[in-house]
Amino acid sequence: MRLLEDTSLTYEGLEAIRLADAEGLSHLEGSLVMGVSRPTFGRVLNEARAVVAKALTNGWAIRIEGGHYKIASSGKRCRRWGEQSLDKGDSSTNDGGM
Repeated sequence: MRLLEDTSLTYEGLEAIRLADAEGLSHLEGSLVMGVSRPTFGRVLNEARAVVAKALTNGWAIRIEGGHYKIASSGKRCRRWGEQSLDKGDSSTNDGGM
């Protein structure tokens, strides 16, 4: 099996694509779920769609990594950046290296 070229998609980019394309939310609705402004949601979504389009048309693998996100301990989905939760009450963060 040959090694694939790859590209990176941020976690917030993945969440924006999920909200807009898989869930069918508007930019305003998606921005409210992610806790960002509508223009920021649109920018994140456009950047993510460009990464996915380049990967699909060039046969590249997509690595999902990086970005600004937090894993919440509440057991529920958080509003900012599509934060995902852990079941065990653990909490960890990733600020994208900042």
